[in-house]
Amino acid sequence: MNIALIGLRGSGKSTLGPHVAGSLQRGFIDLDRLIPGRLNAANIAQAWATHGEAGFRTAELEELRRVLEMYDDQIIALGGGTPTAPGVADLLRKHRSTGDLRVFYLRGSAGTLRARLAIADNAHRPSLTGANPIDEIDAVLAARDPLYRSLADVVITIDDLPYDRAAQQLEDAVRSLTPW
Repeated sequence: MNIALIGLRGSGKSTLGPHVAGSLQRGFIDLDRLIPGRLNAANIAQAWATHGEAGFRTAELEELRRVLEMYDDQIIALGGGTPTAPGVADLLRKHRSTGDLRVFYLRGSAGTLRARLAIADNAHRPSLTGANPIDEIDAVLAARDPLYRSLADVVITIDDLPYDRAAQQLEDAVRSLTPW
């Protein structure tokens, strides 16, 4: 069974994911690291700029489909917008229904996500609304939260959690829902 981590940028998918994968002795795949290579780009921002949102989202769907077909027992961090790509929600639901995927939503408030992004390297994060990536968090969270919740088997609220406690909550949740 694979585990998909969803959530906005700054929620911890790419940091908590490998930590928990290591604790559970599972592989870790970060779609945001695969997409630039698939699109012959140096980074996410360049892939987005070169291929546009439609081309970028198509690549996310294709890469996620490939990963889900080729790998098992992985923790897979999806890009923040991957669930919004045409066909991805249906793909996630299909794999959930067959029992070979569980989806975990790492949910943070807009304030928590802004604070995390304020201290992160955002050079390769494309704007989604035309605003600064930090300034657009409220709008993006409001737009995506209902979709993320509808896809999730488990929602883990990361607000006010230090890294080690967030990692432990995610690990405990994964253990409780998987036969690992």
